[in-house]
Amino acid sequence: MGSIGFTELRRNLAEHLDRVESDRVELIVSRRDREDLAIIPLAELESLRETMHLLGTPANATRLMESVKQLDAGGGAERSLIGE
Repeated sequence: MGSIGFTELRRNLAEHLDRVESDRVELIVSRRDREDLAIIPLAELESLRETMHLLGTPANATRLMESVKQLDAGGGAERSLIGE
């Protein structure tokens, strides 16, 4: 994770956005007398939103964690996809 000031971001916007895209790591932008912001790739944001949705209710989170435990204990079965 990197951190830069807003003025530096404006000076070299394309370079900083390219680095966020290639490194897949957020960039924190500090602004004087304002809240700091984070720039992240859209795919990362979508992944975070999906994770929050899936773990958003205690019942669903428990069910998913139990499924992970079963897989880790060798309880899974490989299946082919319908379209194959």
